[in-house]
Amino acid sequence: MGIRKRAAEGIGYSDKFNSKLVFCWQNLQPHSSTPSILKQFGRLKVNLMGKASRDKRDIYYRKAKEEGWRARSAFKLLQIDEEFNIFEGVKRVVDLCAAPGSWSQVLSRKLYLPAKLSPVTKDDDLPLIVAIDLQPMAPIEGVIQVQGDITNVKTAEVVIRHFDGCKADLVVCDGAPDVTGLHDMDEFVQSQLILAGLTIVTHILKEGGKFIAKIFRGKDTSLLYCQLKLFFTEVTFAKPKSSRNSSIEAFAVCENYSPPEGFNEKDLHRLLEKVGSPSGTEDLDCSSGWLEGPNKVYIPFLACGDLSGYDSDRSYPLPKAADGSYQCLDPIQPPIAPPYKRALEMKKASSQGIHNLDKLSLGP
Repeated sequence: MGIRKRAAEGIGYSDKFNSKLVFCWQNLQPHSSTPSILKQFGRLKVNLMGKASRDKRDIYYRKAKEEGWRARSAFKLLQIDEEFNIFEGVKRVVDLCAAPGSWSQVLSRKLYLPAKLSPVTKDDDLPLIVAIDLQPMAPIEGVIQVQGDITNVKTAEVVIRHFDGCKADLVVCDGAPDVTGLHDMDEFVQSQLILAGLTIVTHILKEGGKFIAKIFRGKDTSLLYCQLKLFFTEVTFAKPKSSRNSSIEAFAVCENYSPPEGFNEKDLHRLLEKVGSPSGTEDLDCSSGWLEGPNKVYIPFLACGDLSGYDSDRSYPLPKAADGSYQCLDPIQPPIAPPYKRALEMKKASSQGIHNLDKLSLGP
């Protein structure tokens, strides 16, 4: 009885669940693999509790699954559109760093599907949406996928070909590096990703177009703002309601693309560095230090989305069925080829006692 009690207490999380474990223990044969069965019960309970806990703690994660979005980030783009009306008059749009595809879903639902269902829209007038990422993603209706590098000029050429020689009305980018927790480092790497996105934007965005990109706020935010202002007459940093207050994440909403007169795409990085080193001294690092004091730049910052709506930092009670149970939904579309696939396989193999790892897939 003592062994049975310890086994139940080590895995169970309620009296009801413990009684089930005891019942199963009593009905096992002497030579059954008892520890493995108990372990499976424990994992099942932990998994169910973990999923329900996140659904309770993150209302937008739960709503994304209920409404068919691949990720909670879909609400961020929707709330930006509520404030800035970025989809008005858009016929050609590019989604950079698109996987797993939640922003591409928004573009499809807001642009492509309404036009497709409209009786007055001809096939030639349907909006064109191109999604670019190094990783493949599951198909989305009305979205053309390009697996490529956003810093490569050939990728820009592919986009232009899909647009029949025309340029985009809107470019969006929700890409971000794997964060380290060191805010200065994360901010720097993210700003470099934005400038990489700006590289392709200068090739594919038409004059007067819009560019939306994720940023990390920090001490050099003013430098990034001034760099973007070189190419857009209106730049606003926005914080959607669905973005957690505890996060340094925000979004640069850049409107009316107007490159400098005589601008050559090859001169992009020279112009960007000049913003951070206005004196022209080459031995100085590109920085925002000179933007303080009398040169201080005040950045327009706007909270967007229904401010009386759901709070992304608050826990909400789970909706219960008539019998008092809660049905936890699985994610709409897990990544089909994540870069961490081999790490997951190795972890699974280790837990199952597999020692021959050479047979595991080496693909991404």
